[in-house]
Amino acid sequence: MILCLCNALSDKQVTEAVEKGASKPRDVYAHCACKAQCGTCTRMILNMIRDLAAPVVQTPAS
Repeated sequence: MILCLCNALSDKQVTEAVEKGASKPRDVYAHCACKAQCGTCTRMILNMIRDLAAPVVQTPAS
C-alpha cells in the first residue's frame, strides 16, 4: 500500500526502514533517499514506527 503519494513510499519500504533502525519519520525518508514533501504521510509513518517498535505482548496460555 502506498503511504506517501509525493515520494511513492509503500508500507513495505517504511517497515524495512524501521527494521533497519529508523526511529523517526525523517529517518524513514533518509533511508528511502527522499524528503517529506507535503507532510500528509508523516503521521501515518510515525504511527507505523510506533506500532513496529512496540513490544509484542503475549498472554499466558490457559
